[in-house]
Amino acid sequence: MRKLLRILALVLLAHTIGLAQPEKKKVMVMEIKAEIDPRMSRYVKLALEHAEKTKADYIIVDMDTFGGALSDAKEIVDLIMAVKTPVWVFVNSDAASAGALISIACDSIYMAPGATIGAATVVDGSGAAAPDKYQSYMRSIMRSTAEENGRDPRIAEGMVDENVVIDSLKQAGRVITFTTSEAIENGYCEAKVESVEEILKRNKVEAYEIETYRLSAVEKIIAIFLNPFISGILILVIIGGIYFELQTPGVGFPLLAAVVALVLYLVPYYLNGLAAYWEIIALFVGIILIIAEIFFIPGFGIAGVSGIALTVVSLVLIMLNNDFFNFELVPLGDIIMATFATVGGLAGGMLLLFFGGARLTNTKAFNRIALTYTQDVSSGYTVSSFQKDLTGKQGKAHTVLRPSGKVLIDEQVYDAFTRGEFIEKDETIEVIGIEGVTLRVRKVES
Repeated sequence: MRKLLRILALVLLAHTIGLAQPEKKKVMVMEIKAEIDPRMSRYVKLALEHAEKTKADYIIVDMDTFGGALSDAKEIVDLIMAVKTPVWVFVNSDAASAGALISIACDSIYMAPGATIGAATVVDGSGAAAPDKYQSYMRSIMRSTAEENGRDPRIAEGMVDENVVIDSLKQAGRVITFTTSEAIENGYCEAKVESVEEILKRNKVEAYEIETYRLSAVEKIIAIFLNPFISGILILVIIGGIYFELQTPGVGFPLLAAVVALVLYLVPYYLNGLAAYWEIIALFVGIILIIAEIFFIPGFGIAGVSGIALTVVSLVLIMLNNDFFNFELVPLGDIIMATFATVGGLAGGMLLLFFGGARLTNTKAFNRIALTYTQDVSSGYTVSSFQKDLTGKQGKAHTVLRPSGKVLIDEQVYDAFTRGEFIEKDETIEVIGIEGVTLRVRKVES
């Protein structure tokens, strides 16, 4: 009995000690160590949602960036300002331009030795200063964000505008960029630290567990498909899939491949805020115009040209963070990459059609999914609906031949096809052969 009481006492003591231990604080670190763009704003959005879901006690931004797109930086600022959990930023190297704006939006700023913050002038795609309307917008955001967090708004404005003059601190002709010690002196940094752990120590956070937010496997896959090179390959698959499905209707696999490629092309850009609704609609309108031109509208005119132009332009725009054809803040390199990816994908698709189409039909894989057996004369099969030999006869194209259609010979309409050339309606044709119930014809040059 005495032994049992001793065991119960030990269990009770262990339980009491366990209750006495303080619960560990949850600290989530999110890294802003790349260009500020739609991918980064999506990363921050997902990270903050994760912090709320896991009930993080503190959020620390590990900052090292030279800036990026103003629109995405403003979105990140709004997300951070809406968070009730304390958000601290650790500038471990650079917080320039949009990075400075995001840092000012945080509750506390800590900087590593040798770090810098500032130089927030808005630049256009070529690197030159953007028009004054953008500078004015940036000045107002910097000023209001600084005011909200108890920092000097004139200094924030001076990080953008070289014409702002602040006595003993800034003269006209340059924008403010603070070192760590200068930032501390002017209220734009709480302390010089060398690690996230030192920030927690300064704030008397002792029992804690740190989690660095990483993108999930699905989000990483989405990021892969944002690569312009991958986008070009997807465009190639879309073009090739549609073509081979038209060549072998009913097979289904080429069309499925084209649909999957289209989804993989559009969804990542849409999720990252690049693909606007009107750009996606323009793409589908362009595709519909091309299909209508091929199958329903005689000749090749306005619908075909408009469809091709609309398709190409929309594919390029989907990859760019433009504001309805406003490219002032879009880097020139992004425009070039998007254009090359689109044109390269379309060109690759056309080359695939010309050089790969014939080889594909001879592969074993194609023979397994397509009906390739022919009932030819050598096997004893014969079929003909013609009462006389029409070889050498001339007539007119009753419809457009692209390359198949109908021809009119001696007031009779026949099914016909060419050897690949297009023949417009009412042009003179000559029968050069008969295959089953179809005439093989060529255009007679006048």
